[in-house]
Amino acid sequence: MRIRKLLLWIFFVSSLSSIAQNKSSNKLPRPKLVVGLVVDQMRWDYLYRYYERYQQNGFKRLLNEGFSCENTFIDYVPTVTGIGHSTIYTGSVPAIHGIAGNDFIINATGKTVYCAGDSTVETVGSKSKSGKMSPRNLLANTIGDELKLATNFKSKVIGIALKDRGGILPAGHSADAAYWFDSGSGNWITSTYYMNDLPAWLKKFNEKKLPAKYLSEDWNTLYDIKTYTQSTKDDTPYEGLFDGQNTPTFPIKTSQMMSKGYDILRSTPYGSTFTLDLAKATIDNEYLGQGEFTDMLAISISPPDYVGHKFGVNAIETEDTYLRLDKDIAEFLTYLDAKVGKGNYTLFLSADHGAAHNVKFSNDNKLPSSNWSGSKVQREMNQALEDVFKVKDIVLSMMNAQVHFNYNVIKSNKLNEEAIRKVCVAYLKTQKEIAFVVDLDKVGDASVPEEIKRRIINGHNAHRSGGIQLILDPAVFSTGRTGTSHSAWNPYDSHIPLVWMGWGISQGRTNRQTNMTDISATLAALLRIQMPNGCIGYAINEVLKKDN
Repeated sequence: MRIRKLLLWIFFVSSLSSIAQNKSSNKLPRPKLVVGLVVDQMRWDYLYRYYERYQQNGFKRLLNEGFSCENTFIDYVPTVTGIGHSTIYTGSVPAIHGIAGNDFIINATGKTVYCAGDSTVETVGSKSKSGKMSPRNLLANTIGDELKLATNFKSKVIGIALKDRGGILPAGHSADAAYWFDSGSGNWITSTYYMNDLPAWLKKFNEKKLPAKYLSEDWNTLYDIKTYTQSTKDDTPYEGLFDGQNTPTFPIKTSQMMSKGYDILRSTPYGSTFTLDLAKATIDNEYLGQGEFTDMLAISISPPDYVGHKFGVNAIETEDTYLRLDKDIAEFLTYLDAKVGKGNYTLFLSADHGAAHNVKFSNDNKLPSSNWSGSKVQREMNQALEDVFKVKDIVLSMMNAQVHFNYNVIKSNKLNEEAIRKVCVAYLKTQKEIAFVVDLDKVGDASVPEEIKRRIINGHNAHRSGGIQLILDPAVFSTGRTGTSHSAWNPYDSHIPLVWMGWGISQGRTNRQTNMTDISATLAALLRIQMPNGCIGYAINEVLKKDN
């Protein structure tokens, strides 16, 4: 009898073990955590321009252990932050996802809309209006939304960035949270779209007052300033000034610039460190990568964009920003190895756009370059239209290098829009700085190189874009006297880094052209979930290991 009971017990235990093994073997293999790291205004060549100065465990680790898509391009115009972050995570383009600029005009009303603005929600975490934001203007789903759908909303998806749009748009509609920076209070905040109160852990994080701590240290170069040989000297006419500065030189006394708030943090590499501080705290306190289902953290590193706009592509400030970011990334990867486990997470690094060289810098180095003024063109074009139609202000805006018509004026004066477009096109074709003028009602017939035409079509949203698209000559920019800007189709703005590392990722590189829209399609293939509902990209097969 005892032997019989013992045999029954052994059979019972072995059956449970077999069931557990079958259950384990039937579980679909996926990473514990997906991390998107989007560096705002990172030109592709920054991967290699400063390569010899990077340490082993930051950008170099990504390149050496991971897979680099060396010829990744933005496949629309204009190349700006709101669109870039939306496109990376939706795999779509403005024509479909509706984010037609950082700001865009609703043609039906003539109202200008901020890409993440939402007057129906309230700020959570401060008394400012900086939290009146949500993803409602985004018309398509993100890869995070699809991950939530695939796991019956058991996965966690969170977005983080100093810029509101950099945290909100990537995280998507069904995100558990998105957090962004409030310059007045120095706090990370959110909106009632996500929650009615900040989590207790984030309140404690805000109580540390890290912005004040970082800024009190001032900003000096990470290494001896004489070693910054990839940059111009530390005082040039190409660089802008912070308030209170007489020259754009180190050290930058950030400790003396906090009296009116913490906005200065955005324009220093400390802002990058601060962002990754929150990323670590979020992973710790939300237990990302610790559960049964894959989680996603979308991080945008905003400071390089602010630094670039103020100081330009060739400044020591820009080089130092990337050397410090390299150090921060190395520390973040080491943290992920310990917290989530090396080989248990998938990370990709990319950018929302690049940047042009400063016009004066180019001229001083015998490179053709000039500035273009949209406001001047708008004034002259409105005068030409008034001469013909006897009506003022028919052109409402030149935002995003597009002619936006004032449809309220056109309708109330019973004007012929096609006739207006013909006058505008005729005028614009006389402007020597403009390479192509495209009536977007007739873009299929436009005599424009196919690659540029494709980007124009992708960037045109019928309800939120202008009626005529301008393409400037390659050496013509819409920038200020100092610093840099972006928005063009040209490689300096549209050629972006795309590097993958971690679970399910092959080691290597490809020089085959890939596109920004391919990122979410590749993530969908990696996770074996549906692509976002507006995705037009394709999975980059070379990136993915064959045995996953």
